[in-house]
Amino acid sequence: MTPPPPPTTPAASPHTEPAGSLAAGYRAIDGAWSEMVGSNGQPRAAWQPLLHKLDTLGPEAIARRWSAAQRVIQDNGVTYNVYGDPRGMHRPWALDPMPLVLDEQDWAALEPALIQRAHLLNLLLADLYGPNTLLRDGTLPADLVFANPNFLRPCVGVEPRGGRHLTLTAFDLARNPDGQWWVVNDRTQAPSGAGYALENRLIISRAFPDLFRDCGVTRLARFYSRLRQELARISPQQNEDPFIVVLTPGPMNETYFEHAYLARYLGFTLVEGGDLTVRDSKVYLKTLGGLQRVDVILRRLDDSYCDPLELRTDSVLGLAGLLQAAAAGNVAIANALGSGLIETQSIMPFLPMLSKQLLGEELKLPSVATWWCGQPKELAYVMEHLPRLVIKPAFMGEPWPPVFGAALSKDETEALKARILARPHRFVAQESVSLSTAPAWRNGTLDPRHVMLRVFVAATEDGYTVMPGGLARASAAQDSMIVTMQHGGGSKDAWVLTQDPVGRFSLLQPEARHVTVSRSGHNLPSRVADSLYWLGRYVERAENLTEMLRAIYSRMTEETSPDGCPELPHLIAALADMVHRQPDDGPITNPLVDHKRTLEYLAAVVFDTEQPGSLRDDIDRTLQLGSIVRDRISLDTWRIVNQIDRTLKPQSHEQAQRSDPTTVLDVLDQLVIPLAAFAGLGNESMTHGHGWRFLDLGRRVERAQVSTTLLHALALEPDDNQTAVLDALLTVSRTRMTYRSRYRIGVSALPVIDLLLQDETNPRSVAFQLARAETHIAALPKDAAEGQRTDDERMVLAMLASLRLADLDELVDVDEAGRRTTLARLLESLDDRLPEFSDLLSRRYLTHVQAGQRLTALADLPAIGDDTTL
Repeated sequence: MTPPPPPTTPAASPHTEPAGSLAAGYRAIDGAWSEMVGSNGQPRAAWQPLLHKLDTLGPEAIARRWSAAQRVIQDNGVTYNVYGDPRGMHRPWALDPMPLVLDEQDWAALEPALIQRAHLLNLLLADLYGPNTLLRDGTLPADLVFANPNFLRPCVGVEPRGGRHLTLTAFDLARNPDGQWWVVNDRTQAPSGAGYALENRLIISRAFPDLFRDCGVTRLARFYSRLRQELARISPQQNEDPFIVVLTPGPMNETYFEHAYLARYLGFTLVEGGDLTVRDSKVYLKTLGGLQRVDVILRRLDDSYCDPLELRTDSVLGLAGLLQAAAAGNVAIANALGSGLIETQSIMPFLPMLSKQLLGEELKLPSVATWWCGQPKELAYVMEHLPRLVIKPAFMGEPWPPVFGAALSKDETEALKARILARPHRFVAQESVSLSTAPAWRNGTLDPRHVMLRVFVAATEDGYTVMPGGLARASAAQDSMIVTMQHGGGSKDAWVLTQDPVGRFSLLQPEARHVTVSRSGHNLPSRVADSLYWLGRYVERAENLTEMLRAIYSRMTEETSPDGCPELPHLIAALADMVHRQPDDGPITNPLVDHKRTLEYLAAVVFDTEQPGSLRDDIDRTLQLGSIVRDRISLDTWRIVNQIDRTLKPQSHEQAQRSDPTTVLDVLDQLVIPLAAFAGLGNESMTHGHGWRFLDLGRRVERAQVSTTLLHALALEPDDNQTAVLDALLTVSRTRMTYRSRYRIGVSALPVIDLLLQDETNPRSVAFQLARAETHIAALPKDAAEGQRTDDERMVLAMLASLRLADLDELVDVDEAGRRTTLARLLESLDDRLPEFSDLLSRRYLTHVQAGQRLTALADLPAIGDDTTL
């Protein structure tokens, strides 16, 4: 069977506008509803204020503002990750500056229909996981439920906290050629897009504040406030400040950006399954200060991945025992586990009947025409009209894409019919949807693109509320109806206009009367502390490696004499020790003579993405760790992480450029500034709590290890070139100016070793790093019952004492073999102890291993029987 080609659309027809208008010559596509242009060829009333404002701005001003907005998207790291995308996992979010404008009257009719549908789907879930009357009386076929792999039998009988299975629901809407809204998809499991909708609004309103203000666009903040209130309401402890977390699959998930974004915006803690544990049927977050009770989980993890004990045993993304905790009523989960059961188009044909039976009223918002092949009459219709239909999996998660009947050959059609007849209940057919069109900004003009709107409905104490607008998605080309982000689609902000004064509602809480002042960071998840620690290490590693490479490349570009720069071979040998990678074909003894091999080796150290320890690898790991903790660092710090990555993007440096030392040196010079800015922002924009301490601890441990490596490589075995080598060591360590300000004599071993090893006033010395580490360790949480120093405290104090007690003259002394033996012993001791100290930190603060125990007494509990893509 050949894959379906992108659906094509009829040719577009122009409409008339005054000369000079941005909409002049806009070509509405025949056979599709035009959101902007009416049947008379003129812009609809709702669009006219926007178009007038845009005409006033003019194409050049629009392009200039939008260029700035695109930089904001890039700087903020707004991404939608697509596996296998050539642009990498961190693909920038595709947003169009032209919003989708929705008329106030049109929205007023749509809003109650959306609320009705959410209410209906919630009642349907409550019955299927509860009394099951719809199956017992034959209203629904048994195959529709029991054959669905998303029917979670362990969830039968589990009553969700607050009484609702659906806390946040989404619906994908499209218009037919007559302008009638219909539902294409119901998103009931862990609907994505609410965070992207908010980010779209913030970017567009920042780029065009006057347009946004003057057009009377309804704000979104109240919707998120009500969602937050509902999550607090369903907390099992019913306290004023419940502990709410956002459960994410992790940074590799395609919508991870919005997981972190929503967590930050709503004030929740972003967690992964490994951050949580179940004790006595209660969920806890593993933090530096111990275990903290979790009240509510807003999950962005698909049903079956949430509990590897009860559900999907081949995954470790979730939390073992979560279902038991939910069944005991000790944690609220939104949406309730098992809600993915009705995230299937095969349920759509039954909704009109279910609306009458469960609500006693007609379904207000129709679904696109759908036939589930599990019924004889519907199967016969599909077999007869297959060339006019789109065949899809009946149940979510089936590993095959939709098949367009019109694109099949005769043999392929017969083969598909045979597949359907063999297992009809696993197939659903839908009418081919002709999506409406809306204008998109393309090179200074407006071109039509097919659009679909995802709207969001949130539960409230007395019903449901609808986000005014939502996330609009648009096709990449006029002749395509593919709007999904995975296949090249883009997004739009959706504006619901209002004639009423636009409120200034803010998500900020009113001032509370009773607040307990807190300056602790004990609720920092252990995984986040671990990620911050390694983020500090990799940024420091990249910074030190950049300095070493700059020192080498500057000598390679400035010196022309083969006998010049006697320190250069020593620096390259030290570099090899730093990156744990020796040059091919042995050490490089004369870099200026062996020029080509030297440059190839250096280029690999800078750009090789497959080599652990390369600068590119260090920065890749920095970006990955920054993504994990982006809800814990400031936006400016995250922008710096992005800037570090962009400076060394592999696709921006072709092979010819990599072999040009002047070009590479220029890249390294550019990289110094964001690396230094990261340290400054981390120190100034983070409160100096436990998160900051672990970030700084990582830097200190890494800098101490690099300093001992450099001293070992460049100061142990002095030769005739000792002065040049020590001077280069001062340069690489960024202490050359300090040395010159203190000593009028030339470069000498004793003051250099003191400055880089024992001087606790020098922020680049080993002693300074250990003194800072000792201060951080003393401030971290400890068990009150412990009456003596911990292993990590003793280790850092022992290393610091060995430096303080070392005799400087003995360290500088050279033995008969021409080696500083005492210095070598001290450095080797530090080299052994620093990794051990790092391991002690991890074991003490970053893991919570406890003795195994039963999750709960099963006899005391009632019987218990993706993220969707954009």
